[in-house]
Amino acid sequence: MLDMRLSARADYALRAAVELAAADGGHITAEQLARAQHIPGKFLEAILTQLRRAGLVRSQRGPEGGFWLAKPAADIALADIIRAIDGQLVGVRGERPENIGYIGVAEPLQSVWIALRANERAILEEVTLEHIATGRLPERIVELTDDPRAWA
Repeated sequence: MLDMRLSARADYALRAAVELAAADGGHITAEQLARAQHIPGKFLEAILTQLRRAGLVRSQRGPEGGFWLAKPAADIALADIIRAIDGQLVGVRGERPENIGYIGVAEPLQSVWIALRANERAILEEVTLEHIATGRLPERIVELTDDPRAWA
């Protein structure tokens, strides 16, 4: 089975990161992030730790403490957040598509899975936290979502 579902952890991480991007460099506490996006507090703390270890957010303790992005929102792609939380973007039965071999008439499936991963990467690496925080998505993304078939 092809794994391309977005985990709850990755969804929460993306939402928290967008809140940090919207803060434009200001510190936000974990409690404020949890409230703003309706994310369970303990769950969010573990996610923020993962994002900090990945070098995507920074933190400071104390009265002036909180979290902020470690680099500009324009330099953090959605793919960066997802990889920090869930690892690889697309897998087949938990494996990277290039490591899965098929035989006989099913052999071309590997190319389909690799193409699918490439397409997903292209989107998730193009869209940054800044795009989401400002609501100004890249034109290619707008074109894709303007197609009614995308919503079916």
